[in-house]
Amino acid sequence: MYGSELEREPMAATVLLSTDQLQLDPLPEALVTPRWYAAYTRARHEKRVADQLAQRTVQTFLPLYSSMRRWKDRRITLQLPLFPSYLFVRLALCDRLRVLQVPGVVSLVGFNGMPAALPPLEVEALQKALAQYVQAEPHPYLTAGRQVTIRSGPLQGLSGVLVRRKGAFRLVVSIHLISRSILVDADLADIEVGPGRPPQPSRSS
Repeated sequence: MYGSELEREPMAATVLLSTDQLQLDPLPEALVTPRWYAAYTRARHEKRVADQLAQRTVQTFLPLYSSMRRWKDRRITLQLPLFPSYLFVRLALCDRLRVLQVPGVVSLVGFNGMPAALPPLEVEALQKALAQYVQAEPHPYLTAGRQVTIRSGPLQGLSGVLVRRKGAFRLVVSIHLISRSILVDADLADIEVGPGRPPQPSRSS
């Protein structure tokens, strides 16, 4: 008979797995390992974005420099971004929405839609130099010139192009990911130079 138990279609079995039995594929290392990234912001929003990121407990580095400006009958000293429209954040890519959802943030800098990590030593050396009050200021992006590396002193670990400006040697340090450069004070005694090979600086006005 059609209504008999033997002729009914079997019901699909339901298998329940405990949480111990579930096997989840781990996320790629690039998504879970904290690294330094450059965040591109709207113009003159760098400090506001940095404050909001701090409230979200995102590790942030906004390099600043002192600039003297005339204001009516007095002079004032302003703290301005060394890299206008950029700041640096350290986080895992799986947490990038914590940055991208902040008003004023345009994007994380990278290639083909994927954020690119900065060399950690590059960021750490810059942090150390500014913490020791090394004089720095923005400089036009520079790629040509003899590359040198600072082996000692407050700029230790930084690489750049040695230039002569106003009778003194200075170092142009470039962050190639964002195509930006800064000019910092340099001491020739901190630069490792081989015998008979004195530095040949580029000229910078």
